[in-house]
Amino acid sequence: MLSRSVYRAARSQTCTKAASSTSRADLLVRRSTQSASTATASYRERAQRKQQQLYRSILAIAIAGGAAGLSQYYVQNGHVHAEAPPKEENPLVFEESRKKPGVSKEENRDMISSQHLQVKRSWENPGLYAWGSNAGRVVAPDSTEAVIKTPRRIPFFDGKLLRDVKMDRNFGAAVDERGDLLQWGSGYAPNASSPVTTLRGKNLISLIISRDRILGLGSNGKVYSLPVSAEDQAAGAKPSESSWVPFWNSKSPISYRVIAPKDLSYSEKVTKIAGGLEHALLLTSTGRLFSTASSSDSFPNRGQLGISGLTFMTRPEGPYDQPHELTTLRGFKIDKIACGDYHCLALDKDSRVFSWGDNTSGQLGFDRSAENNIIDVPSLLPLTKLYQGTSQQPRVTHIAAGGSNSYMTIDATKVASQGLPVPINTTINPNDPTSRLGLGRVTADTFAFGSGIQGNLANNRWTHVQGTPSKIPALSGLFEYDEVNNTAVPIRLAHLSVGATHAAAVMSNITYTSASESTGTDDTNWGADIVFWGGNEHFQLGTGKRNNQASPVYIQPLDMEAEVRRARKSTGGKEEHRFHITPRTNAVLGDGRRVSVEQRVECGRGVTCVYSGT
Repeated sequence: MLSRSVYRAARSQTCTKAASSTSRADLLVRRSTQSASTATASYRERAQRKQQQLYRSILAIAIAGGAAGLSQYYVQNGHVHAEAPPKEENPLVFEESRKKPGVSKEENRDMISSQHLQVKRSWENPGLYAWGSNAGRVVAPDSTEAVIKTPRRIPFFDGKLLRDVKMDRNFGAAVDERGDLLQWGSGYAPNASSPVTTLRGKNLISLIISRDRILGLGSNGKVYSLPVSAEDQAAGAKPSESSWVPFWNSKSPISYRVIAPKDLSYSEKVTKIAGGLEHALLLTSTGRLFSTASSSDSFPNRGQLGISGLTFMTRPEGPYDQPHELTTLRGFKIDKIACGDYHCLALDKDSRVFSWGDNTSGQLGFDRSAENNIIDVPSLLPLTKLYQGTSQQPRVTHIAAGGSNSYMTIDATKVASQGLPVPINTTINPNDPTSRLGLGRVTADTFAFGSGIQGNLANNRWTHVQGTPSKIPALSGLFEYDEVNNTAVPIRLAHLSVGATHAAAVMSNITYTSASESTGTDDTNWGADIVFWGGNEHFQLGTGKRNNQASPVYIQPLDMEAEVRRARKSTGGKEEHRFHITPRTNAVLGDGRRVSVEQRVECGRGVTCVYSGT
């Protein structure tokens, strides 16, 4: 064993060696750190010096280049000046105010707004404008021109209000403000140079025309049928008429027949009529529908009467033009009717559309085939497939037909995916996820079917046969902002008039007719938009050109002379403006009368007219 003193000495020596070893290690670490710090500082100094040298080199080059450029400029120009800013190629030019000092408020309104002038002229100078074929001297009775290319007034109707107007290439018919029938054109009388009153005292409210007869609906529900020709009116059987003198009867000065459906209830009467070239439909106040022959020289034979197996040979005893009830439509309360040349449409209160008659162009809404060129009983159109997969619920609001074409307008309401309808007046709540999807939003669409070779379908295509209803893009999905209710509203169609090969649509856009002396100078009236499309072989579209139109187009204002004068006063030159049709309103006419009046459009066979309607 080591003694205690030896142990202490050994331990002391070990501790001394460890301490010495630790001190050397710390010294090496400190030296190493100092060396690294010194090296880093040296590197940074070298980098900074190189960067400063680079900046000095770049500055020297820039100064030298600038001096050289300045010297060269002095050599060439001898002086220094500031460069002028480049001139604008198309500077903004602000239009001068159209208001003129020293003129009345109404004159200023005329100058600043073409629409205001059109509305004002329609009230001050009511009448009838016509254009298209003048082969029968219908659109211009006092002219021998073959066609009238743009709207022209018929002087006879200046200052007159009309209840209805129907036109063919060879004859025209109108109901005046008293309910009397007016006729003109070579089809009425070869030498007729102005309209003549023919059927009097019947208080007619609407007209339809066939190939050679005119049917008028009286306010009492009676339907009067008379021949177009004055010669036939004079030669045919003339019925007895009662007089205001008791127990005194007299014969009518012209020949006509009364078409009366049988088995009407006590209060039931005919309220609407529609017709084609050979047939007519009579709709009663209870929603019942009757059909009848309407032409003297041909009996309907293309199923347009809507009764299976009914022909001239199989018809029941009695007059050939006796009405027949469409019994297959019993139980469906029919609300609207429309007829083309040889086909029919009917719309009931529950938005169901039925069609029958000729289908050679697909005008019934069914694909054409050898088996269904003629459908002689009302058939239901499958409308749900038009909006299949869109989460929209369609409701037909209006139907129209003419020639070999059919049209219908639809309100499509966005519904939940389960198919449950949402009220139309639903407001959109931004905090409600279902509301943000647009549930309850209504989109107004217009569909066409039938012949399209002349652009009749208005879908930018020239289609021979269209059996499936095709949407008209320019008349579908339109919206405008309603400033009164602070919301976007759909633009529907107020009216569709269909001729043999062309059509016109009046928009139901927001209109304004309340400008007066108590409102501001900038407060002007404006009417409804109106567009035309289809065949134009007789200039019946009013564009002044003969080419057909496969999409809706606008035309120039009716009173172009007044428009030109307005443009010259306001801008010193001619401006292009479109025709706006005046909506119904209470207005003061040029003769001082205050009446409810509107402008209406009517498309016929190669002719068109716009008239002041009461």
